[in-house]
Amino acid sequence: MRKNETSPLTSLQRESWTSEKLFAKDMNVRTFEEIMKRFADIEIDEAFDLIVAIANGGLVPAGILNQRLQLEVKVLHINFKDENQRPRYETPRLLQPVDFEFKNKKILLVDDRIKSGSTIVVAKEILKEAATVKTFAVNGNADYALFNESCFRFPWMI
Repeated sequence: MRKNETSPLTSLQRESWTSEKLFAKDMNVRTFEEIMKRFADIEIDEAFDLIVAIANGGLVPAGILNQRLQLEVKVLHINFKDENQRPRYETPRLLQPVDFEFKNKKILLVDDRIKSGSTIVVAKEILKEAATVKTFAVNGNADYALFNESCFRFPWMI
């Protein structure tokens, strides 16, 4: 960018991208290596037909699971919280229609963090015609979880 050009980001966007917010000193941090070791070590003892990622948080973990399990990944566009983990809506909302077949399939439902469980409840209701829905979280209370501790910053977040 040239000296006199303005940034394409608004002042609000620039404020939310400051290093103080991105790397808050009071937030726990897990390294990419720690998380990848857990991905490698976790035992997934069930066979699934499909990985379903909850966008946006579940996209990176679902991609990593895809490499390990060699399963197709589909996306549920559900949103509840903003980038600072504050609720955007009263309850999680489906933002786009479901565009994949899931009836009678065994699904591994993936999100980055599952704490209150409200997004998972909505996702399971949407997927109620599936044969099975098991949950996976990098951090939280799930059928398969890499960690279950206080919130920490994911190393892939910018």
